[in-house]
Amino acid sequence: MVAVVRSRVARRRLSPSRVAMGRIATGLAVALFAAGLGPVAQAASIETIAKQAILVDVTSNTVLFEKNADQRMPPSSMSKIVTMYMVFEGIKEGRLSLDSTLPVSERAWRMQGSKMFVELHNNIKVDDLIKGVIVQSGNDACIVLAEGLAGSEPSFAERMNKRAKELGLKDSNLTNATGWPDPSHYMTARDISIVAERLIRDFPEYYHYYSIREFKYHGITQGNRNPLLYRGMNVDGMKTGHTDAGGYGLTASGEREGRRLVLVVNGLPSMQARADESARLIEWGFREFASYALFKAGETIEQVPVWLGAQDTVPATVPEDMKVTMARADRAGMKVSLVSSAPVAAPVKKGDVIGKVVISAPGFPGKEVPVIAAQDVEKLGFVGRALAAAKFLVFGAS
Repeated sequence: MVAVVRSRVARRRLSPSRVAMGRIATGLAVALFAAGLGPVAQAASIETIAKQAILVDVTSNTVLFEKNADQRMPPSSMSKIVTMYMVFEGIKEGRLSLDSTLPVSERAWRMQGSKMFVELHNNIKVDDLIKGVIVQSGNDACIVLAEGLAGSEPSFAERMNKRAKELGLKDSNLTNATGWPDPSHYMTARDISIVAERLIRDFPEYYHYYSIREFKYHGITQGNRNPLLYRGMNVDGMKTGHTDAGGYGLTASGEREGRRLVLVVNGLPSMQARADESARLIEWGFREFASYALFKAGETIEQVPVWLGAQDTVPATVPEDMKVTMARADRAGMKVSLVSSAPVAAPVKKGDVIGKVVISAPGFPGKEVPVIAAQDVEKLGFVGRALAAAKFLVFGAS
C-alpha cells in the first residue's frame, strides 16, 4: 500500500519573478509501508573466490554484488556473447537469415580450441553455426560467421569494438571473434553483463539458443558447457569461458517470479568451482533480494503546483513502470520521496522533467528516477498573470 503524505512547507514572501523561476524548493514525501513489522537489517554479505564478479538484477537495473567488476580480464569464450550480438543484429537487419549458408575457409577449418568441426569448403547454415557457437563454443563456427559478415575476422573485430562502444561497454577491446588468448583482447565483468543484458533484451526471439543443452553436427554430439542449465534453478543461458591466463569463467542468466538476474564470474580455479560458485551466487541473489513495484508508467504520483498556469497543478508521473530491487530485510524501512522544485513555471509540456523520485532504505545505496509532467499546462494570458501576481502579493503562497 502506498500512502501520500505532503510535507509542510513554511510560507515565504518572494517576488513573483522568483516564484516563476521555480526557486521555491518543495518536498513531497511518499511513504511506502511494508507488510509486517520487524527489525530492519542489511542483507547478509557474501564473498566469492572468483577474481572478478558482478551480479545484476536487470529487471530493475540494480547491481546486487560486485568484486573487481571494472578490472580488465581475459574474457575467453565469454566474449562470444558480443560475437553473437553482432550475428543476431545482422539477421535482424536482413544481412543474414537462419537459412543462409556460409562457406568454410581454411583458416576457420584449421582453428584450434573448442570446435564445431566444420568441414573445409563446405557451406553451413547460419542456424547450425549459431548452435555451434553457443552450445559447442566452436571457435571455427565463430570465424565462419565473422568472415561471412565482415569479410575477415580482423574486420569483424573492428565492427565489434565500434558496436561495443555504442552499447556502453567502457573498458573492452576485442581483437578476435572467438575469445582466443591475446593480451590486447580484454573485457570487464561489468561490460560483459551489459552486453549480455542487451542481447537478451534486444533479441528475445533468438535467446532460446542459449538454453539448448546439446547439439549434434558432423556426427559428433556435444553438450552445452553451462553447468547451471542442468541444475533445475531457472537458468536459461549464457556462456562459459576458460583460458590459462583468465581461469574459469561463466556468464549466466535466469528468471524467477518476473526477475531476471545476470551473473558474470571469472578467475575461478576449476570447472567444479565455476559450477558451484556460480550456483551459490545466483541462488543468493534470488533468495536475499526481491523487486517491488512502486508506480506504473502514466500513473499520477502527485499533483505538482504550477505558477501562472491555466491549471493550478500538473500531474507528475514516471515514464516507465518503476520497480526497485533491494534486500528483503530492508523493505520495512523503504522510503520513497518525490522531490520537485515547485511551483513549476508555466508553460509545461507533457514529458518535461519536473522532479525526481528518491528511494532510500537502510543498507540500500539509494536510487533516483526522473519524474515527468503527465500533460501540457498552458501559460495564463496577460490578465490572468496579473491577477495571479496580485493574489500572491496579497495572500502569499498557498
